Amino acid sequence: MKNYFGSMVKRCFAVITICLLPFCKKSVQSKPVITSFNFDTSAYQLVWSDEFEESSINNNVWNFETGGNGWGNHEQEYYQQQNTTIENGNLVITAKKETIDSHSYTSSRITTQGKKEFQYGRIEARIKMPVGQGLWPAFWMLGSNISIDGWPACGETDIMEHINADSIIYGTAHWDNKGHVQSGNKITSSPSDYHVYSVEWNADSIKWHIDGVEYHSINITGNSMKEFNQPFFILLNLAVGGDWPGQTIDDKLPAKMYVDWVRVYQKK
Repeated sequence: MKNYFGSMVKRCFAVITICLLPFCKKSVQSKPVITSFNFDTSAYQLVWSDEFEESSINNNVWNFETGGNGWGNHEQEYYQQQNTTIENGNLVITAKKETIDSHSYTSSRITTQGKKEFQYGRIEARIKMPVGQGLWPAFWMLGSNISIDGWPACGETDIMEHINADSIIYGTAHWDNKGHVQSGNKITSSPSDYHVYSVEWNADSIKWHIDGVEYHSINITGNSMKEFNQPFFILLNLAVGGDWPGQTIDDKLPAKMYVDWVRVYQKK
């Protein structure tokens, strides 16, 4: 009986292990290289991606911005590297209620500035994000000349922004035309689920999509839109508070923003 019982335990353990394997580590096969969301892949090739399958952030690609200076929006968080991790094949940015200096919250903001910069292409990421009053996750780009020409003359493309606890996703472009100009639109979605957020960008236009559905576009021809005919770098961040979401914070923290992958395709 003792041997029989031991054998049964081993068999049960083996079955449980096999059943749990798909949940222990996200398989690369679950992240197809080519998206199926209304994308003509015959004209494009994948030129760069980060699938976040390593154990830590690739410092050859990403920079960690640090500080709590409000970032031009009177945000309340202090950005630090510790709030960016890799979990089960996802980049995870975590907003926490903790005090550093005079700041009551911490989070992270990462960029590819000076390391991975692109002019034109389809730039996309698969993301799910937290919803809550005062939270402001974003996937966006800035012109590589920002350190020389400043903002908004460098140009800014907000591929995805979401604020607070509603179901609205925003896509916006910012530039300079004798002062700050912007053009944006919004679409209703389910932010707490995974979605693919993307822009298709060429010398003539920028088009915004969520899961392949276009919901905004702008024409960028002409000298007044010259900001968008230069290389841009990518940013990911989770802000807490700010001029747009407001300064009332839902303290049900920590809150996590999950990024499954970031990919850049360009014309062949």
